[in-house]
Amino acid sequence: MIYSMTGYGKSVLQLPTKKITIEIKSLNSKSLDLNTRMPSIYREKELAIRKILADKLVRGKVDFSIYVEATAEDTSTQINTPVVKQYIEQLRQVVDGDEMDLLKMAVRFPDALNTVREEIDETEWQAIEKEINTAINDLVNHRLNEGKVLEKDFNKRVIAISNILDDVIKMDPERIEGVRERLLKGVEELRDKYDENRFEQELVYYIEKFDITEEKVRLTNHLNYFTESINSKDSNGKKLGFISQEMGREINTIGSKSNYAPMQQLVVQMKDELEKIKEQLLNVL
Repeated sequence: MIYSMTGYGKSVLQLPTKKITIEIKSLNSKSLDLNTRMPSIYREKELAIRKILADKLVRGKVDFSIYVEATAEDTSTQINTPVVKQYIEQLRQVVDGDEMDLLKMAVRFPDALNTVREEIDETEWQAIEKEINTAINDLVNHRLNEGKVLEKDFNKRVIAISNILDDVIKMDPERIEGVRERLLKGVEELRDKYDENRFEQELVYYIEKFDITEEKVRLTNHLNYFTESINSKDSNGKKLGFISQEMGREINTIGSKSNYAPMQQLVVQMKDELEKIKEQLLNVL
């Protein structure tokens, strides 16, 4: 079972005086890249939040946000009444004006408003932490669904490569015969100048040089291992990436050894399918 690194999770917490919305977005990345955005009151919990995200999301470019919307009278800013009154008294000595005009000027002066630093209520934080886990689970489910789509595509590509490999195997005797004929034709005019036994030895050497039996067996094994790994519990993008590299190595070797245009065309088709696998692997967790 595989998971995509792409996902989205959201959870909403309604408190008596405010609504808290938690959103998590995830895209593909080689490692875990966390970006958090939250009101200053929750900054002291940022390390705890990062640990929760790192433990459950493992990899990906993750954007985490907490949005707070006030739904009742709840403010941490208060008028500093003694200071405002003192400003008004001083203004009366400078300018003439009614009380409202003087008040408008006074509240613009420094220290006219006091902002009380809010403290996190632990009961509230426990509720928020629960919703964070809910949003993470929502994102993980999204990743799983995306992973199922990727899994179907991988299986399709692996089957395609396997089918093309079958065509390569069927074509191999024809290719070997063609290689043999070209070699015979190429040395026919020189044949009388060489020892017959030496000539046969050289012919066998070139035939063996073009032999792709080992590559066909290894590629088949890699294809089977890739499929098994997709269905295993410890499946991950890095492991599948390593297997795809080995698949590519065998396909390239078959291409370089084939020395036969029809088979090289089949090799190109296998490479095309493998490249599509590699592109999609960038999104696998």
